[in-house]
Order: sequence, then C-alpha cells, then structure tokens
Amino acid sequence: MKVLLIGAGGTLGRAVHTALRERGHEVVTASREGADVRVDITDPESVRAMYEAVGPVDAVACAAGSVPWRPLGELTTADVRAGLEGKAVSQIELVRQGAPRLPAHASYTLITGILAREPLLTGSVASLANGAVEAFVRAAAIELPGRQRINAVSPTVFTESLGVYGETFAGFDAVPVARAANAYVKSVEGHRTGEIFRVE
Repeated sequence: MKVLLIGAGGTLGRAVHTALRERGHEVVTASREGADVRVDITDPESVRAMYEAVGPVDAVACAAGSVPWRPLGELTTADVRAGLEGKAVSQIELVRQGAPRLPAHASYTLITGILAREPLLTGSVASLANGAVEAFVRAAAIELPGRQRINAVSPTVFTESLGVYGETFAGFDAVPVARAANAYVKSVEGHRTGEIFRVE
C-alpha cells in the first residue's frame, strides 16, 4: 500500500514508519519539517496542499498532535482552543479533506492517548482532545464514503519517553513504542472500522 504518514519525525512516528516499511508498504512522510512533504495540520490550506502534492493513497496514518499541559486553574481559553486545534480539529481536518479525495478502500488511523480514560493532573486539555478524537472516530465510521475505514490508536506512555514524561505518568505501566506501531499496522492492514486500539 501507499501510506501517507503524518508526524513521522517523533518517537511514535519513527516507529510507525519502520513498522510499515518492514511490512513492504510505500511510506510518504509529511511534517512541518524534515519530511517528504511539508504540512501544518492545524492549517486547512496546508492540509489541502499536502493532499494535492501526494495524490491518491491507500491509507493515512497520523502520529502528530500537540496539547498544552497546565493546571486547570491556569488554563486560558486560548489554551483550550490550542489543544483542540492541535490534536482534535487538525486530525478531523485530515479526514474531512481526505474523504472525497481518497479511494473507496482507503483508511485513516488517528492518534489519541490514555488520558481519554485515565486523567492526570495538568492533563485536562489532553483528556478533552483525546476524547473528542475518539468520539469522532466512532461517528465518522458510519458516514465515510464507500468502504473507507477509520480507527484510532490510544497508547499509554512509551518506555522510550519515560525520561521526559516519567514523573507525570507515575504508576503507569509503560509500553515499548513498537507496540503502538503494531497497532497502526493492525489498523492499516485490517478491516475493522470505528475502533479505538488501546495499547497499555
């Protein structure tokens, strides 16, 4: 398959890239920098230009999305909007614009995270955005054209990221990022839709 991978430069994105290539897929990378195609997924015009540059693909896999981590009492309206734009609206835009452009058999794999079901201090916007993406995946699955499919991967903290996030995720069982990458393979190569693949 020809797979468009957004966010290929991060810890998860690199692992997904490796997993897909090892399975024999052609992977086209997209990111703000250092990729085959430049894209800012928070900018609808940039998303449109990306799709036009890449052309038809069999699958879109997103490993990108950012949210602010701040205590609830310090959150501003701008923080909330930034989190929704950075992780939810941006990924919804990938699907919204992709649906009429991609073939009937195409699939989308989005990224959420464990905070959709297990909240943490300073993570309320992350929980909000993750929950929004997961709700969208379930709803979009019954409306996508043709036989297009959509799923999300929802991992816990990665072993490789404990040096940065370990204190925040105290008591959580970390998983190797390769396990999350395998969930992307399951979504891309499988036949399920409207699923949230938990990796924990």
